[in-house]
Amino acid sequence: MTRYPSATISFRVYEDSVNEVGLAKATLPDIAYKAVTITGSGMMGDIEVPLIGMLENMELGLDFLGHTDPGTFPMLMEPRKHLIELRVAEEYWDVEDAEVGLWGIKHVLVARPKLLKPGGLIPATAADSSGTFTVYAYKAYRDGKELWDLDKRNMRCVINGKDWMADVRKALGYS
Repeated sequence: MTRYPSATISFRVYEDSVNEVGLAKATLPDIAYKAVTITGSGMMGDIEVPLIGMLENMELGLDFLGHTDPGTFPMLMEPRKHLIELRVAEEYWDVEDAEVGLWGIKHVLVARPKLLKPGGLIPATAADSSGTFTVYAYKAYRDGKELWDLDKRNMRCVINGKDWMADVRKALGYS
């Protein structure tokens, strides 16, 4: 059965898996591998080599259109680790059956606030507060299946079930 994503129907933002933060637009982190440039004899110039499992800084951006509770935005300002979940309902098109369906997607991020903007005040407009968060760990799931588990502090880079940092942790004497 071949399924193609159609569109995000809607999503919700939760903090610590319990507190619904509000209406938002989210910019998910870029996943970029750290790279080194090597050069030397026997090579025609420089070669950039992305390092296995080593990740550049990841950031989550949230632009808020409104808050479900007046305490939620100040809660996100607390300079501590936050568990942020984005729970998504995405429609897909089943090509073979010519039907539409829905799958659940979940992004789970461990992050700390880096920048929070209370926004402006304009009559007859939605809120425009926003936040940027440094992401330490990022997991994604679709229909309950883990797609990736990136955890910079615990040296995990699991993609499609394969832990690309397992040999590194073993070489360093980690369990």
